[in-house]
Amino acid sequence: MADQSSSSTNGGGKMTPLAKYKLVFLGDQGVGKTCIINRFVYDSFDKTYQATIGIDFLSKTIYLEDRTVRLQLWDTAGQERFRSLIPSYIRDSSVAVVVYDCTNRTTYLNTSKWIDDIRQERGDDVVIMLVGNKTDLADRRQVAAEEAEAKANDENILFIETSAKAGANVKQLFRKLATALPGGPDQKPHGASNLVDIKLSSANHANAANSRAPADAHSCGC
Repeated sequence: MADQSSSSTNGGGKMTPLAKYKLVFLGDQGVGKTCIINRFVYDSFDKTYQATIGIDFLSKTIYLEDRTVRLQLWDTAGQERFRSLIPSYIRDSSVAVVVYDCTNRTTYLNTSKWIDDIRQERGDDVVIMLVGNKTDLADRRQVAAEEAEAKANDENILFIETSAKAGANVKQLFRKLATALPGGPDQKPHGASNLVDIKLSSANHANAANSRAPADAHSCGC
């Protein structure tokens, strides 16, 4: 069941429960997981690449036609040395977002491993979305959208391509996920996690930024 300790007001002034869901972002280092989250939450893009250290999280409320939901976004590190932390964050998630860089075929091939990890921890009791990021770098594309979409169909998961840098399809990504959650029109037979509502203040955001370690200087290119 979703944590419904918070409430929102519907059009008739009646208080209705605000459901909260945990979304965990997975994928290799440098594919743009953090950039996608920051584009959605802050509508911003940082050209300086900084590797996520361990786990970061943000939360944002999304307003749909028929309901309001709180999305808690858990940003995981893609480096191998943090791999042992990932299962514990997958275990109680409602959604797993697997991101690859469409200009880097290796990151796409590795999505199979990430999907296997999710299924091992959660079985079919989770919404999974495959996301091809960095579509703005069209001249460097190594993975066709048709190929990735076919993979998603074979795996029976959702699929979308995005550009965090240009902001393309980022809002659509989260709306698509929100409608697939329990209670939505495209819901799947699984339950949401019991979560504590987390709001990231400006001070916390600064602390989160300080927890990132600069990697080799290059653009995130998301």
